[in-house]
Amino acid sequence: MNQDIFDPLFQLQDNRLAKLGNPLIEIDKIVKWTDFKEHLDLVHVKTRKSNAGAKPKDVLMMFKGLIIQSLYGLSDDQLEFQIEDRRSFQSFLGLSKHQRSPDSKTFWTFRNSLSTLDLSKKLFDEFSKQIKQAGFLARKGQIVDASIIPAPIQRNKRKENEEIKSGDTPKDWSMNKKSQKDTDARWTRKHNKNYFGYKDHIQIDNKHKIIRDYATTDASVHDSQIFNDILDKTNTNKCVWADSAYKSHQQEEKLLDNGYRSHIQRKGKRGKPLSKLEIKGNNTRSKTRCRVEHIFGSMTDLRKKSVRCIGIKRAKTEIGLMNLVYNIRRVCFLCRENPF
Repeated sequence: MNQDIFDPLFQLQDNRLAKLGNPLIEIDKIVKWTDFKEHLDLVHVKTRKSNAGAKPKDVLMMFKGLIIQSLYGLSDDQLEFQIEDRRSFQSFLGLSKHQRSPDSKTFWTFRNSLSTLDLSKKLFDEFSKQIKQAGFLARKGQIVDASIIPAPIQRNKRKENEEIKSGDTPKDWSMNKKSQKDTDARWTRKHNKNYFGYKDHIQIDNKHKIIRDYATTDASVHDSQIFNDILDKTNTNKCVWADSAYKSHQQEEKLLDNGYRSHIQRKGKRGKPLSKLEIKGNNTRSKTRCRVEHIFGSMTDLRKKSVRCIGIKRAKTEIGLMNLVYNIRRVCFLCRENPF
């Protein structure tokens, strides 16, 4: 238990931080942290050979530490330093001023366990249940889009890249070199510019701008390949908005067969540009579709420029936490705008 809560001076300082706009106090009030414990407890489900060594850290405290990390775009080392340095972070984690925060290695190990157990999507879905319980149901249709999440560029030889693309690992790589090489990330080209990394495919509802579902892939996967997998059948409206990358005759038929109304942007072809009426229709659809761009813009303001990890399993965890933190912030905003 945080003993500082009984310290009048600490309470006075905490109240002052709240008045200055500490977002962590608002987050702590809205999120039901104990709902995540069933999933997080799996991290410590293993047989201990002896009672020697330090006891495992509280999983909820560690999870809240990763929320801080994603919220402020911190590295593991910076996360350790900022928790030691900032009273608001210590209060959010339930640490007293006499307790030492987990070190960077402990946070790295905990996050890596989430990746190994593939828990990020389950944690995201758990908070989605809380969103629905709060009354923020998916309404007024849905919008689908994808954003490229850069990863550190790998300086490989052409032959090595060919082996990686075929699913093999170069035989002359040592174990140390393999651990430092990301063989899951891929190149893609957008607007005549090359990118290396992963993609965050998201689907939001038009009413609340909450991410209802998402998928993480390498950057080479075309947006349209994930489109149908993340559509929300529970949305109260059957309208679907997306940019022209999702447009095809087959896709339009599939949406119609599943009872959806397509509002996908039209695209011109070589020798057959869009008519004035089609351009006007695109402009009308853009007024709704652009809402998803606000989300990616918000994430870019907070997150680091690229994922700080190697491999798609770890990338899924970082991107999943990023999507979860966006939803937490969004629900905080909605609760301020629509107090119960």
